[in-house]
Amino acid sequence: MDYAPLTSRRKGRLVGQPLLYVISVFASLGVFLFGYDQGVMSGVITGPHFLKFFNNPSALEVGTMVAVLEVGAFVTSLAAGRIGDILGRRGTLFSGAVVFAIGGAIQTFTNGFTIMVVGRIIAGFGVGLLSTIVPIYQSEISPPNHRGALACMEFTVNIFGYASSVWIDYFCSFIESDNSWRIPLSVQTIIGALLALGSLFIPESPRWLIDNDRDDEGMRVIADLHGGDPEDVVAVAEYQEIRERVTWERENGEDRSYASMWRKYQRRVLLAMSSQAFAQLNGINVISYYAPRVFEEAGWIGRDAILMTGINAIIYILSTLPTWYLVDRWGRRFILLTGAIVMGIALGMTGWWMYIDVPQTPQAVVACVIIFNAAFGYSWGPLPWLYPPEIMPLTVRAKGVSLSTATNWAFNFLVGEMTPFLQEVIEWRLYPMHGFFCACSFVVVYFCKSRCGVSPLVSADTPSVYPETMGVPLEEMDAVFGEEEEQERLEEEESERASLVSRTSRLSRPPTRTGGIQTPNGSGFFNRLVGGTNRTQYQPIDNGDE
Repeated sequence: MDYAPLTSRRKGRLVGQPLLYVISVFASLGVFLFGYDQGVMSGVITGPHFLKFFNNPSALEVGTMVAVLEVGAFVTSLAAGRIGDILGRRGTLFSGAVVFAIGGAIQTFTNGFTIMVVGRIIAGFGVGLLSTIVPIYQSEISPPNHRGALACMEFTVNIFGYASSVWIDYFCSFIESDNSWRIPLSVQTIIGALLALGSLFIPESPRWLIDNDRDDEGMRVIADLHGGDPEDVVAVAEYQEIRERVTWERENGEDRSYASMWRKYQRRVLLAMSSQAFAQLNGINVISYYAPRVFEEAGWIGRDAILMTGINAIIYILSTLPTWYLVDRWGRRFILLTGAIVMGIALGMTGWWMYIDVPQTPQAVVACVIIFNAAFGYSWGPLPWLYPPEIMPLTVRAKGVSLSTATNWAFNFLVGEMTPFLQEVIEWRLYPMHGFFCACSFVVVYFCKSRCGVSPLVSADTPSVYPETMGVPLEEMDAVFGEEEEQERLEEEESERASLVSRTSRLSRPPTRTGGIQTPNGSGFFNRLVGGTNRTQYQPIDNGDE
């Protein structure tokens, strides 16, 4: 598909920040979709017409209908790495939207359990593609000093999708027919079609274009993102840095297979996968998928349980907003650590109130769940979607993100499938169990031995396996992980063995600069909102500390 430029009033192509806004809005429809799909079943499965239509399904059948979407998402999230490299970011976005819309239509017109499961799996195929490619696409078109904020805005749209599904479930619960659950499911199809249409009008990722030798198109997109002037100094510098990185990878025979990625970037892959695993083990989908059932356990009955879920969802959305501002100021690590503490305490208190079962329990559980969701929305919700695409190099970015996203859906399925069963068997103990995983995530982020540069609020001596990536251009992540220094050392040893006189040319090694590409602060609304601060200094991880 060729780039069909968007137009703005009568001034021609959209360029600069307006173009970035439009791209973010259309791309965010993808995360809205899988947020909507994660939440829509929570209210549907408690409705009397749904239960009657499916002959009062067992806990295992309910868990299967809810969680089988993750099976489809897991499969295509693994394949999305190769698909994203072949079709491009925009082509994969379009394909995922079409597949998702088809899956939503099958769910809407289902005639029984089996067809519902099939529709959920097909929708999952679309979700897997979208959840993998949207973070990659967003990271590759975002300026480094706003990359974190834009990724967190995407997560807010994801939660807006979840909240929308809950409130649609609530209002449709007043319908006295099967439309009470068919209408909420049909909304997926409409939004999927809108996303597919919108993807035809947004530009392809400039990094993918340049990596596929479509340099003119890539330069045009970069120029548009920087205001439309192809002679703009910052735009030209960014193009040259991407081009040099691609050239270096080719000259050094950079292998793009999964096996090679694992050998060379094992630490990055494990970081990306562990962040997504903890995001699920920390308990969010106990609430997202089954919030009405949780509130029913606490004493809220029927439609009131869905209403409490809707109120919780609104606060959940609001909790994601501070991270827009904080993620590029406090950094990734501080936010993850503080979020893990609050989430663990909230889950422990949820279990305790259910255990003592006093008249105040319903209100107390609502308060604990709201606090938990707010802490997750501020921390472990958005950041595991930000980390993987920004730490993986261009050659294996799609594959690396596909593994991290597949991890998300694998653990998503595990939690979604087991929760109804565990709610019946271990009851209140389920919530402290997930609180324990919050404590584990804190330990992994803070205590695992490895040194890195961090934000001003965290000492540079703080031990961590999760390095701070705030403000670092994508092409300079090697330095954050200490790989740039290691590559230089290997090249020097090779030079000594071969008795070479001349030094390696600039294009034979990764491009480096001390300052990185900076986007002018400007005076636009977005810059005033998130600020135009310069990137903080970072230090590479010492090889001896791995």
